[in-house]
Amino acid sequence: MDFDLTPDQQAFVATARDFATERLLPHAGRWDEEREFPAEALREAAGLGFAGIYVDEALGGTGLTRLDAALIFEELAAADPSTAAFLSIHNMVAWMLGRFGDAGQQARYMPRLLGCEIFASYCLTEPGSGSDAAALRTRAEADGNAHYKLNGSKAFISGGGVSDLYATMVRTGGEGPRGISCVLVEKGTPGLSFGKPEKKMGWNSQPTTAVTFADCRVPVANRLGAEGEGFRFAMMGLDGGRINIAACSLGGARACLELALDYVRQRRAFGKTLSEFQALQFKLADMATELEAARLMVHRAAAALDAKAPDATQRCAMAKRYATDVCHRICDEALQLHGGYGYIKDYQVERYLRDLRVHRILEGTNEIMRVIIARKLLEAA
Repeated sequence: MDFDLTPDQQAFVATARDFATERLLPHAGRWDEEREFPAEALREAAGLGFAGIYVDEALGGTGLTRLDAALIFEELAAADPSTAAFLSIHNMVAWMLGRFGDAGQQARYMPRLLGCEIFASYCLTEPGSGSDAAALRTRAEADGNAHYKLNGSKAFISGGGVSDLYATMVRTGGEGPRGISCVLVEKGTPGLSFGKPEKKMGWNSQPTTAVTFADCRVPVANRLGAEGEGFRFAMMGLDGGRINIAACSLGGARACLELALDYVRQRRAFGKTLSEFQALQFKLADMATELEAARLMVHRAAAALDAKAPDATQRCAMAKRYATDVCHRICDEALQLHGGYGYIKDYQVERYLRDLRVHRILEGTNEIMRVIIARKLLEAA
């Protein structure tokens, strides 16, 4: 077991870090404040190969592994977790198209996705079925032989209104997961509409809206795979999505730890720097230890997914649960170490804290992660 990065990994990690430092960090506070979607910066990231990280090279992707992706997303999120997380969602849709799409679909959408000429969103959650995703109600009825007519609504969709392509889970059959299919819906399709952007605690560089379908006519040719395969695609996508969002948590927490270290070295109280107080040294030691433990879990889960290990889903759930909880706590401790300054936007710690809070909810809440882990444990027994 080798924990050192390969030369190739060192190279693309350095590229991601430089890009994040130069193109994301200087603007992240403004994007958050003004709720601005950084389309041009995302296109620049795409130019570095970050819009199709684990899409096969034969399709124009970067052809890297899930572990490689985790390394990249940590670097990007160390500057801006919100923008990095949107890019991870875009990557998920590109991967689904590359893995399950046919040649016609790939030719039509993939080049534009990989260059971020168009942006993609993932539509699973509904107002009445959040954690119980298999109970979704958005319906796709046959409309002749060549089209579906979609009716229903999705909730909390990242990129709603700004994305150009929506990978949407719909019910084409009976109740339960086997009745769910996945269709690609293009922005501008009659019957597709968006709610007003939600006013959120964090993740403000990407809009979040409801997505509504009212007699929305979509070609059957836009369905990924066969009818009834959509839920399986969704769950496979979520395994990788959980690693990505955990990696984004690593980046945000690492940035906060670094900010806290800089602050305690400089700030003086009672005649000495804060870094000289043993109580604060212990706090920093715990933050660093927990961050490293979380990183090891995320990388282990990513390696399991790359190897198609039978316990990959369990490891992804464990890594997501642990990393998102621990990393949010690290951000909170960093804010506490800054005292009142941590609560002020100029110091940026509060932005990371707000952005990382939602990571414990999305891609399956951490309570659902515990359900998945427990089920896998009991199955093994």
